[in-house]
Parts: sequence; C-alpha cells; structure tokens
Amino acid sequence: MNLAPLDALWVYLSASPLLHLLLTLVAFLLATAINRLARGASLAHPVLVSIALIIGFLWLTDTDYPTYFEGAQFIHFLLGPATVALAVPLFDHLDRVKQMLWPLLTACCVGIVTAVTTTLGLALALGAHTQVALSLAPKSVTSPIAMGIAEKLGGIPSLTAGLVLLTGTLGCVVGPVVMRLAGARDDTVKGFTMGLSAHGIGTAFCFSSVSTLAGAFAGMSMGLTGLLTAFIVPPIVGLFGF
Repeated sequence: MNLAPLDALWVYLSASPLLHLLLTLVAFLLATAINRLARGASLAHPVLVSIALIIGFLWLTDTDYPTYFEGAQFIHFLLGPATVALAVPLFDHLDRVKQMLWPLLTACCVGIVTAVTTTLGLALALGAHTQVALSLAPKSVTSPIAMGIAEKLGGIPSLTAGLVLLTGTLGCVVGPVVMRLAGARDDTVKGFTMGLSAHGIGTAFCFSSVSTLAGAFAGMSMGLTGLLTAFIVPPIVGLFGF
C-alpha cells in the first residue's frame, strides 16, 4: 500500500492551524455520540471524553499545547460570547429569579465559604505546600476567574486551571447522584447546585442532560459564584494564616 499521499496530506494539515480547530470539533462530536451510546452516563460526559481524545491525539502526534492552542484559540475566543449568552435563558425566567433572589444569594455565599474552608482545611491537614493550597482555594470557580484569583493570592494559575477542570468533571459525576439521594426534584435547585459546585462544565451538563431551566440557573450560579468568590476568598485565606 502506497502511504505517500497520506504522508503528504498529514504534512499539509499539520502545518495548518485549522487542523487543531478541526480536531477539537471532531473530538466533541465523537464524545457526544459516545455519551448518547452510554445513555448519558456521567463518566461519559462529552467534555471529559473530548479532553481524553484530544490529549491522546496530541500525545500520539507529539504536539505541544501552544501549537494546539494556536489553532484552537477561536473556540477559546467564543467562550466569552457563550458565557454572556447564558443570560438569554435566564431572562426568560426572570420572575422566578426575583422570587428566589435572597435564598439563592445566601446559598451561594454558604457554598463558597464551605468549599474554600474545607479545601484549605484538608490541604493543611495533608501537609500541602502553601502555593498548592492557595491554588486549590478558588477551584470551584470558572477557569478565567479562578486563575486570576489564584495569581493574586500567590498560587499557581496553571495548577488552578487543572484543578478547576477536575472539580467540574467530578461535580458532573457525583452531583446527580447526591441530588438524587437528597430527593432534589426542582430543576431550579439542581441547576443552581451544579453551577455552584461544577461551574461551566456543570452548566453544560444541566443544559444537555437536565433542562433549559436548570441550565439557566446553573449559568446564574456560575456567574454569582465567580463574582462573590473574588471577595470572599481573600479574608478566608487570611484567617488560615496564609
């Protein structure tokens, strides 16, 4: 079999930044199909499977991350408009948001304090280095905000980004089980809880696997958590002596 045409095609594609944009889209489409075959199983979440597929491809082709990101940065750019677009379904449920505003704000603050104090407490108990502990503190917030908070606290932003991803993935796996055991039936509660604990990945999970209502409240929760965490985390970190 003559492999010369395939080699020539690979040389052409590898030199084009569009290759990694195409890779990202194809990986997500495959991951979505796998998730459907798995009947929506949390462990087969499209985001998690996409990451595994992309990492495997980059490893097999010996491609470094900066090279991949150069081609896929258009999708990164779309993250901003996509986040803003979360306000559209939320606007459709504005009356319900007004009715539940104070309980939601209270739940958000309690959730943030609980997440940060338990994380720092466990980090200290296990003897984690100061920088690692500070990188862990904002792990329940969406990546851009979490990385900014970690940098200001003296943590490692790149480590925080990985921890945020891990938190979101685990939230999608564990969250539905916990809510089912707790008897949570209201999509508002499910969405707000997932947005609070699993940020962007949890919000995507709610839109795809729960309902538009859950996705709308997850998006609101994600935004509120990011905003309030920036104010709440520094005093808590100070109380722990960092």
